[in-house]
Amino acid sequence: MSGQSTGLPPYPAAITRVLITGFMGAGKTTVGQLLARRLGWEFADSDHLLEAATGQTIAALFADRGEPAFRDLEAATIRDSLTRHHLVLALGGGALERPETRDRLASLSDSVLIFLDAPLDLLVSRCSGQPNAPVRPVLADRARLEQRWTARLPWYRQAHLTVSTVGCSADEVADRIFQAIADRCRGVAGIEPSRRTGVPA
Repeated sequence: MSGQSTGLPPYPAAITRVLITGFMGAGKTTVGQLLARRLGWEFADSDHLLEAATGQTIAALFADRGEPAFRDLEAATIRDSLTRHHLVLALGGGALERPETRDRLASLSDSVLIFLDAPLDLLVSRCSGQPNAPVRPVLADRARLEQRWTARLPWYRQAHLTVSTVGCSADEVADRIFQAIADRCRGVAGIEPSRRTGVPA
């Protein structure tokens, strides 16, 4: 697990949001739901919020409106979500490509960005093996997939914390994030002591 980098404000003392980033197959939604449960906070997934707002799947939005229009909608959805507190938000895999989204995250002094890291081959195998997984046409084009992965890595690596998911269950990853946050924020508003299950006071 790595520490903070220069792309975001310093690790906040008081946290009211945890934002989870990573490529497709990283486990952002599953880990985010588990982490929110541990914190006693609300969970949201920007893709799910966008689908609910438009009545279309992510794949349909890409096909019907094109990627630039999709990214505009995604950025607006994330911007609106970031007005909420005590929230764990799973970001879309390409959300950090948009400068306005990165700028918005950089303006937040009470949020932690977590990058769920794993090798590309493992991420692809997870996507391919998921039952009822969303349609991801990009999986059929490995060269394009690798280009996207490579282009996004620098943004992912600006997260406050990087957590490897290799060989870990979603529960284990959520526990590691919870522990890291609790260690940094012990006795500070944003994580109530009663929520720090298993963490010494």
